[in-house]
Amino acid sequence: MLTHLIIMLDDTSVSYCHYKGANERRLISLDDLKAGIVWAMKENLNVQFVYPDYELPTEYNNLIGTIDHIKIKPEEQSDNAEVVILTDWKGKQPELANGVTYIVRTSRGEIEKYSDSIIDLLKSGARVVVVLTDIETFTDADIPAYKALLEKLADGLCENYQVGKSAQLSLLTDRIMLNEMNNCNAGVNNVTLAPNGRFYLCPAFYYDSPNDDIGDLKRGLVIKNQYLLDLNHAPICRNCDAYHCKRCIWLNGRLTLDYNTPSHQQCVISHLERNTSRLLQKKLEEKGIRLNTSYEIMEIDYLDPFNIVNKWK
Repeated sequence: MLTHLIIMLDDTSVSYCHYKGANERRLISLDDLKAGIVWAMKENLNVQFVYPDYELPTEYNNLIGTIDHIKIKPEEQSDNAEVVILTDWKGKQPELANGVTYIVRTSRGEIEKYSDSIIDLLKSGARVVVVLTDIETFTDADIPAYKALLEKLADGLCENYQVGKSAQLSLLTDRIMLNEMNNCNAGVNNVTLAPNGRFYLCPAFYYDSPNDDIGDLKRGLVIKNQYLLDLNHAPICRNCDAYHCKRCIWLNGRLTLDYNTPSHQQCVISHLERNTSRLLQKKLEEKGIRLNTSYEIMEIDYLDPFNIVNKWK
């Protein structure tokens, strides 16, 4: 069931996921912004506005203020934002506020090089979401390095919890607190309104292929075979317990040609994170620390659930 509408305010709205945005500004028209807000109200949807790195005109801010919403902003324009994309985090320890989610978009090489910076961010006790921007380049030869990185981050988290800093790191703490899938759900629970006034499954589809819209403000949503995006129609994913996996349908389409089937890369990365979450959970419990709504993570002997698909038939 649709619950959220994401409204991109400009073509240069900050990226909060795998995709890369645009460099040239195109602000959504006031008419389309108003129509999008009205549509969200009629559909009883939660609204998330994605901001560019410049100050919006007053009339836009006034219109945005007419509906309850979440602000997703770049670090340069982070005032009153609930979600902030950090652009200047490497080798630094910026001041992070409680109650705000901070997103770090990074490559694997970058996060391995600056892993200490991620650990420093966690010392504030904030929630940090890490988005890997080069998942499609991951190979099995990269498994040892990524596993070592996750274990180092787990040790940093453990140290933080021991001194009373209850930080969250999406790669490791999310799975501990989940007992069911919590994927991106683009096209199922949320859709995106782009600056051109059309709907898309998510911002990545808009930037990748602007003509592949799923409707507009006049026609409404037109999602063909929407059930094929649903978890119930994903035979591998619905049996998987890497509950924190984003199951990115844009990456799925690029790497497997099937929106509902994740690539080997996504599965292996998610399971390396899942397994390290299990190790972190055990370390914390040994020190008498148990996260709220913590669920036991069972031991498994595979990294790609496709390898045991026969057990689910």
